[in-house]
Amino acid sequence: MNLVLRELVELGGGLLTLGAAGQVVATWTVHQACRNGELVRVLPEVFVATHLMDDRPDAPALSRLDPVLGQRAALAWAGGCGALSHLSALSVWGLRTQAVGDLVHLSTASSAGLRTRPGVVVHRRRDLAIEPPQVVVRRGLTVTRLEPTLVDSWQTLPPGERRGPVIRAVNNWLTTPERLSVALERAPKLTGRATFRTLLTRLADGCRSPLEVWGHDHVFSGPGMPAFRRQVPIRVGRRTMYLDMFAEREQVNIELDGATTHGSPGQREIDLRRDALLAAIGILVVRFAHRRLVHEVDDVRRETLAILATRRT
Repeated sequence: MNLVLRELVELGGGLLTLGAAGQVVATWTVHQACRNGELVRVLPEVFVATHLMDDRPDAPALSRLDPVLGQRAALAWAGGCGALSHLSALSVWGLRTQAVGDLVHLSTASSAGLRTRPGVVVHRRRDLAIEPPQVVVRRGLTVTRLEPTLVDSWQTLPPGERRGPVIRAVNNWLTTPERLSVALERAPKLTGRATFRTLLTRLADGCRSPLEVWGHDHVFSGPGMPAFRRQVPIRVGRRTMYLDMFAEREQVNIELDGATTHGSPGQREIDLRRDALLAAIGILVVRFAHRRLVHEVDDVRRETLAILATRRT
């Protein structure tokens, strides 16, 4: 490979555009490198060093790249007229892992003239401007803002995977249910919109995991159940603890133990010490495991009502 061209490829982290190369070398040197097997054209006027491609010759060239490199290539092809969106933006926001072979999602203004190509899906929007506040730069990549990203991704994800990114975004303080509700109002035709709205209501009420949402909907609401306060901060000595579901009048805290997070002996010891601290100030901790919550709904409900009734007396 031409030495100057090689240096350009290395400076670009393995990525090269014909426009950038043409400023310092003749464009025929790029095409010669492709004929020599040193570069691969992954999108119009966008090239990648051959050694960075995986060994799936039948897959689109863009889909044979490391996900981040593929995202960079798509943005280079867009030339400032597009931003990563949908599932690609979710990965940049750290809310979903993107694997080799996944499609790159790119949103552009309708006037941009970009079209879907092998390995990249282009979403064209009339009201999109590739500038703040509609897009941001995160990890060096131009992406759509988090709230519209989560709304856009909702119907792109399989139904069983839709709630996870939304819950993680709220738990990690990246957004709020209120801000997501505003974004949802701008998508009146979104598939599964009612389910999304219900999830936001549960998050606004304090639910912080799929298990807590399940418990709210199937166990801990309805006749006889108090208005539980969720994620209530309680300070004992120098320590502040957050209670999953707190019945204030009865001084009962319901803890919902997930299938993986509370299974180890170390975590069990932490839970016991925490429960003892709460007992010292008069709060009874009642724990229900994931298996019982999902498979013994009626029994858990009856036990909870009985415990609450006893505490009232």
